[in-house]
Amino acid sequence: MSVGIFKIARQSQGKNKERPMRRQKGFSLIELLIVVAIILVIAAIAIPNLMRARMAANDASAAASVRSVNTAEIAYSGAYPTVGFPATLAALGGASPCTPSTTSACMIDNYLATNGGGSGKSGYNFNATGSASAGSVVNDQFYSTGTPLSALTGTRAYCSIQDAVLRLQPAGNITLVPGYVACAGLSPMSN
Repeated sequence: MSVGIFKIARQSQGKNKERPMRRQKGFSLIELLIVVAIILVIAAIAIPNLMRARMAANDASAAASVRSVNTAEIAYSGAYPTVGFPATLAALGGASPCTPSTTSACMIDNYLATNGGGSGKSGYNFNATGSASAGSVVNDQFYSTGTPLSALTGTRAYCSIQDAVLRLQPAGNITLVPGYVACAGLSPMSN
């Protein structure tokens, strides 16, 4: 029993001795909060620039897509002169493996021809319509459009008619060009 008391006394003496404080390794809460605040400031600066860059890329893609539709429309009219221009955009595409016909000409990517399955392509909706002018028995005119899905996906709406000139709405106007005559009245896009 005396041995047990001696051990307890010795342990209590060790507890009373002052030990030097060990330096903790790692980051303090303040340091971590400062780093997070810096990251948030950088993100607040970078995200709007990324959105503008994405919108510019969508605009360029839409212009290229409408140009592709123009080329395909003219090629279709040459390949099927008894039809003229196709009545719909879908007739310019075709599911793979594609066999050319008047209903699936295989002239543009089917994703563009189907307008992304109805959900658009690169932030834009596309459409093309062929029609006959007064006195014509074939579709001798067409009207194609590219319209942003929202103000966050594009900055302007595009259109074209059979002269294959890409026209655009004034900057900031993202509404669908309402028709053939309205498209013909817009300013051509300058390169």
